[in-house]
Amino acid sequence: MTQSEAIAQLQPIFDELFMEKVELTPELTAKDVEDWDSLLQISISLAVEQHFGIRFRVGEVEATKSVGDFADLICRRVAGN
Repeated sequence: MTQSEAIAQLQPIFDELFMEKVELTPELTAKDVEDWDSLLQISISLAVEQHFGIRFRVGEVEATKSVGDFADLICRRVAGN
């Protein structure tokens, strides 16, 4: 799986969780989206784990700085790393 494939799969998850459309790009950060707070981040993480059938380790998601970093993390988890 590539970063862009992961982002494409993330888009419907974000569409469902956010009230307004958030166009995902690799450079997008939580600071760029008004409603993206810590509670929503937990919902995103749980939805992503369920969608991709993966589990994140403690601190991994928090260490990502952008959607691109998050997509790269998903790719590593899907690959089993």
